[in-house]
Amino acid sequence: MPFQSVQGDYQTKQTLETFGFLPPLTQDEIYDQIAYIIAQGWTPAIEHVHPSNSMKDYWTMWKLPFFGETELANVVNELESCHRAYPDHHVRLTGYDNYTQSQGSCFVVFQGRG
Repeated sequence: MPFQSVQGDYQTKQTLETFGFLPPLTQDEIYDQIAYIIAQGWTPAIEHVHPSNSMKDYWTMWKLPFFGETELANVVNELESCHRAYPDHHVRLTGYDNYTQSQGSCFVVFQGRG
């Protein structure tokens, strides 16, 4: 008898980022993730893209990365500013680890209307 998964076909589901298989994050969970990025000393950066281009490798950066940022409110304000400027775009936050020269965290904060 072949195995039948109750989860569905995970290989064909398009996800935007790490938490794409989970239910949407609450506002408090998003704040916790931003606080974690800041606490690790990583550089927050905001990117956005229209949903039709979301599976491409490069998203458009919103301003410059926030080097040395220590205030959660500043990052949240910029995320909301990006979302107001591009309400139909996906907006994601990336935490860049300058020690390992890689992304420490990356997740979509606002999903666009596509």
